Amino acid sequence: MSARIRMSEGDSVGESIHGKPSVVAAFFTRVGQVYQSWLDKSTPFYAVRWALTLLLTAVYMIRVYILQGWYIVTYALGIYHLNLFIAFLSPKVDPSLLEEDDGPSLPTKQNEEFRPFIRRLPEFKFWHSATKGIVIAMICTFFDAFNVPVFWPILVMYFIMLFCITMKRQIKHMIKYRYLPFTHGKRTYREET
Repeated sequence: MSARIRMSEGDSVGESIHGKPSVVAAFFTRVGQVYQSWLDKSTPFYAVRWALTLLLTAVYMIRVYILQGWYIVTYALGIYHLNLFIAFLSPKVDPSLLEEDDGPSLPTKQNEEFRPFIRRLPEFKFWHSATKGIVIAMICTFFDAFNVPVFWPILVMYFIMLFCITMKRQIKHMIKYRYLPFTHGKRTYREET
């Protein structure tokens, strides 16, 4: 007897009995390809992408204000966006985890070699995740199960405190390890032609 394991027809994921991709799998594959194509086309237009995300945020906030509910969903969305923002401001490799002679470090003196700031969460992924979060929160407002009654001023106060504490810690980290996550105001070198 052979120890080979044989797969019968239709055993692989997304295949029908005759070995061809099923209609449902083909549909979702095509939808995924179209979605990825639109994402790829939107990559260079960061101002338009962020403007549309801000517009979507405004629509969401107006919906929550008119419905007078879904404050827990809004609070969760705020915490999620804060988490994304902190990852956007943080370097890919945390300098506090590196030893003195381990790996590359950020320049601390003017005559040291320039090393660009590499984010833990790139701008495009930050935008994409933030937009997906808003869309999911918007969908949640259509279901009463997510409308948990809470006293919203406490959530607002707690979010403001959390934001201030988190940003204070992040700014102290930036000062201690001497990095700036933005390119505005940094010296640039242009090639003379």
